[in-house]
Amino acid sequence: MTITSGATAGVGSSEGIPRPEYPRPQFDRSHRWMPLNGTWQFRRGATGDPSGDPTVSDGWDEQIQVPFAWETPASGVEAHWVEHAAYRRTFTVDSGWRDERVVLHFGAVHHDARVWVDETEVGTHTGGSTPFEFDITDALTDHEEHTLVVSVHAPADKLHIAHGKQRSTPRDDYDSCAFTASSGIWQPVWLESRPLTHLSGLRLVPTVGLDGIRVLGDVAGPDADNATVVVSVEGADLSWTGDAAALRAGVSLTLAEPRLWSPADPHLYRVRATVVSADGEDLVVGTTGLRSIETRAGQIFLNGQRISLRGVLDQGYWPTTGITAPTDEAFVRDLEVARDAGFNMVRKHLKLEDPRFHHHADRLGMLVWAEPASTGRFSIAAAAAFTAQIEPMVARDGNHPSIVVWGLYNEEWGLDWALPEDPAKQEVVRNDYRTLKALDPTRPVVDNSGWTHLESDLIDWHVYDETPAGWARKVADLVADDEPTFPVAIAVDTIVEKRLMVEGPVPRDIPFVNSEFGGGWTSIDRGWNLHWQTQELRRYDTIAGWVWTELNDIEHESAGIVDCNRTMKDHGGRPPQHANSETVPVFGVSPIAPGRDIVTSDGQVDFEVAVSHHGSDALDVSLTAAWGPVFGLEPTTEVRDVDAVQVEPFVLSKSVRLRAELPAGTPSARLHVLLHAEGRLVGRGAIDVVRG
Repeated sequence: MTITSGATAGVGSSEGIPRPEYPRPQFDRSHRWMPLNGTWQFRRGATGDPSGDPTVSDGWDEQIQVPFAWETPASGVEAHWVEHAAYRRTFTVDSGWRDERVVLHFGAVHHDARVWVDETEVGTHTGGSTPFEFDITDALTDHEEHTLVVSVHAPADKLHIAHGKQRSTPRDDYDSCAFTASSGIWQPVWLESRPLTHLSGLRLVPTVGLDGIRVLGDVAGPDADNATVVVSVEGADLSWTGDAAALRAGVSLTLAEPRLWSPADPHLYRVRATVVSADGEDLVVGTTGLRSIETRAGQIFLNGQRISLRGVLDQGYWPTTGITAPTDEAFVRDLEVARDAGFNMVRKHLKLEDPRFHHHADRLGMLVWAEPASTGRFSIAAAAAFTAQIEPMVARDGNHPSIVVWGLYNEEWGLDWALPEDPAKQEVVRNDYRTLKALDPTRPVVDNSGWTHLESDLIDWHVYDETPAGWARKVADLVADDEPTFPVAIAVDTIVEKRLMVEGPVPRDIPFVNSEFGGGWTSIDRGWNLHWQTQELRRYDTIAGWVWTELNDIEHESAGIVDCNRTMKDHGGRPPQHANSETVPVFGVSPIAPGRDIVTSDGQVDFEVAVSHHGSDALDVSLTAAWGPVFGLEPTTEVRDVDAVQVEPFVLSKSVRLRAELPAGTPSARLHVLLHAEGRLVGRGAIDVVRG
């Protein structure tokens, strides 16, 4: 059989149901699946308490659309602060599955789920972001139609569970930047069939020399020891046959003409794994790319070539569907917005995102920083709940070449803002870092993003400022100070000094990364700050990357480069892609305000310009300049030559002098500075000049 990773229902029709695409493209068994998204019966309140019995027939007087959280308009329920509820629907099993095991899959349910099939309890699961499954074969009755019931407990008090950016009652310290809670089923539900002896895991890792794929997998079932496993790469005359023990140890498949995965060429390989046993034949397809990501000497390398992480924060919320994407195309749209704005990385913030997002990031060549949901307060239970996400995160998402950074904690959330003072919390963070590194040593891991680092493969920091001048001072201080501290607002009216490292100086052999920044209250302010603040980061060759906050507006938070409907905002004629270009001008100017970067009494301007280039090869860059209207996107006067510089990768060029005069009779104008190399425009910037 042929498996298509974008396939819809393999059994029956998927027409008219939400999110009908196959949910798990990295462990693709879409030739044997049936979606269960769509209209379910719904019952809220105490009758849905998992301590009771929600399988009774009365009280099902509402309907809900799965997989949308019950707080969302798309669910059809919009039930806020409901802690207990239950879902019910019927289904039939395809007759072709008669000799197979029938497995019920949940992408994610927040937070505690208890599941019945035909009034038989088949299992429970705790954890609002991780996938789970139950073999329901033995619970199925002889009836043609079967009944599925899911009872959910979603605590209003989320402080000791992993909940990410959902609001809690009582409130978190970070409730001012949290959003509407997302309870119940929020990722797809589906059925699959498989033999009793089957493939239960598949890990795909590029070989050290990036000339092949190392395949590791697990076979489960009573005939696993006798099963034959066949592994092949689609489109290549390459296969391996062996047993389950050899697959568990790992098999390397060397490609005759390996093609590396990168943002410029996101080439993917599909690996087929077939398990043949006395119980039947199981086929799973996984996808990966040949790429390496490593850090050394304070720099980040993709496939051995130095890169900068030019990232944007993405929290994965939509206006009517909450943390669930309304359509599969919505993931593509967000990735395209980020790419078209010049970013090469998305930091998926405090959320184990739907696997379809990572599938599209692989396909489109967008780098991803991935991280689990945070807890709210520190306790033994909260620490265990956070740690419980690590192994499922790596197992589900580890094959994706797009993921180049794993994050763990964020800004001491779930650690009570007290990591430096508490050895017990430090031990938890160190253990989580080491657990993740043991599961996946191929990617850099960040222990606690923002400050107070203990063991980390990136030394990252979060600093916000409403003005480029204030931002420039803060960045300069951080770069210059061996043991920097900076003020952090941990609550309303509560500002404390935080150390970048819990102990000792900043290690200079580890990449130095700004992973959250931004400023400005209006869209024009933010467009202005995006350009000037990003430029300031590029002034320092020791800074290995950054993450702008953020991709899109969410509820009360209006910091996006696009609004909540993904419409590009007015950035005052400063498109984000200009700031995020591989090559940009860096101005020796401290700007005053949007629309008036420089005020000149005589119409003359005189400042220095350097060039920052984050490409792979040196460039001979010619600088030209021309005038246009303030906030205008393009110049309207004749372009004149300024100077030329040779630019080395990741080394700020020497400065050249730019002198110009406002056009006669013009009270204000925008001076466009254009960078050309090899006959093409490679970068640009602008300064608004006002006569005063």
